[in-house]
Amino acid sequence: MLELPVNVKIVLDEYITLFHALLPNTLEGFYLQGSIALDAYVEDSSDIDFIAIINRRLSEGEAEILAEIHSAIVSTYPRPEMDGVYMMWADIGKLEADDNNYLYYNGGQLSYGAYFNAITWWILKKHGISMIGPQPTVLNFEIEPQHLVEYVVENMKTYWAGRIEKIEQAMENMLQFTTEEIDVEIEWSVLGILRQYYTLKEHAIISKLGAGEYALLHIPAEWHPIIQEAIDIRKGVKRDSFASDEQRMDKTVRFLKYVIGYCNSDLV
Repeated sequence: MLELPVNVKIVLDEYITLFHALLPNTLEGFYLQGSIALDAYVEDSSDIDFIAIINRRLSEGEAEILAEIHSAIVSTYPRPEMDGVYMMWADIGKLEADDNNYLYYNGGQLSYGAYFNAITWWILKKHGISMIGPQPTVLNFEIEPQHLVEYVVENMKTYWAGRIEKIEQAMENMLQFTTEEIDVEIEWSVLGILRQYYTLKEHAIISKLGAGEYALLHIPAEWHPIIQEAIDIRKGVKRDSFASDEQRMDKTVRFLKYVIGYCNSDLV
């Protein structure tokens, strides 16, 4: 088992203690996935991605208590942020949710929705870390490479195509953002789509930084500056490789279009 970053362990120990105290006999499993499970945690950047297994759907009152637990954690530990879902054992491995009434915590808010996709299950099965419950490798579900490919192909056609369109439509307004806000957009977009690219090529999952480093070895050199820019942002490195934010955003949009075009014509 990977050794958890000290600050992650502190947050989780307090969260689990609070959960057992305020919602006793409810939490039966707790698994880490995402960058921590992929051994790619970046201080002040990565989240604590989790899957929590509860033994029943929580009532409205219990959901309020759960929200209070998360609020208490955030008030003491603003970073790293927790990001995850609450489900039951029978839900593990499902590629489609039965309904949209699953509690999930993201961006400091506890909400209801669905949280089922092949990427999550692949990371859990292959790399997941058990804090509570059986080891992920013995959990009763299977996930195949084809599931990953099908999910990514659909994701490229919907989410990523739509994201590019939204960026282009909002470009004038986005250029009024602070450099730090634009950094977030570039890192998320460039490294995010490169994770899709990697999955289609290798039929596996990789971290954001790993996807960027992989791309530098496989994508034409004309795109290396924007890839390196995203990697540097993720790492907290400043290089001033571009003359302006407008130039950075223009290159980002053109790069996203290139990757989608390449994936649709060469990898699908």
